[in-house]
Amino acid sequence: MKKKWLALGVVAVAVLTLGACGSDKGADSSSKEDKVIKVGASPTPHAEILEEVKPILKEKGYDLEIVNFQDYVLPNKALSEKELDANYFQHIPYFDKEVADKNYDFSNAGAIHLEKIALYSKDLKDAKDIKDGGTVLVSNSQTDWGRVITMLQDADLIKVKEGTDLTQATFDDIEENPKNLQFKYDIDPAIMTTTYQNNEGDLVAINANFAEGIGLNPEEDGVLVEDNNSPYANIIAVRTEDKDSDKTKALVEALHDEKIKTFVNEKWKGTITVVD
Repeated sequence: MKKKWLALGVVAVAVLTLGACGSDKGADSSSKEDKVIKVGASPTPHAEILEEVKPILKEKGYDLEIVNFQDYVLPNKALSEKELDANYFQHIPYFDKEVADKNYDFSNAGAIHLEKIALYSKDLKDAKDIKDGGTVLVSNSQTDWGRVITMLQDADLIKVKEGTDLTQATFDDIEENPKNLQFKYDIDPAIMTTTYQNNEGDLVAINANFAEGIGLNPEEDGVLVEDNNSPYANIIAVRTEDKDSDKTKALVEALHDEKIKTFVNEKWKGTITVVD
């Protein structure tokens, strides 16, 4: 009987020991997860900038994991479904529209950089030389329409209705179109570079991140280029519950580090600028 109780005692101790080990392992795993910041981003320039941020975050005790997305829909969906800690791909008007349209419980954790949109052409050196009835191709991202409309109005190619908020403007708001320009705005943003390469339009609006992918520089190659005072800064978006988390603060602080500002200025030479 004594031997039996002794055996049972050994088993009990073994079970408790294993349980404790398992418990420590779980805590260890959770602790490691707390030190990983998973961010969804467009490949250019967002993911490139984040690559430079990795060593800065490492010094703060965090490992940065970058998930590349080729479109403008999935990064917000993934953030909402808690597959990401944050995303970095969208400007403020797009973010505001996504939140309103899809009822996302997101917060803007901070503006990081501004990347200029431009109108490119295979044939034109000056936008004013566009032919009567010429075609202007714009993506189906409605929050970029106002940017394009503003550039065209500043170039005296069109005029919008009095009192129109240009950040909310659509092509229906154009009141004067002396050159009878034809607007096509049903193309996915990622396909705009292909339409340009195929010379499908007289003027083609391309976001800087996609233009960069085919070697285009807004300042050097754009026929019309967005002004520096544009309200379309790209931001870090997070779930509202995580807005004040240590991870979010560390990420935003790292992105505003002087090393990042220097990197962006040297690589993109003013076509992409860090927001202070």
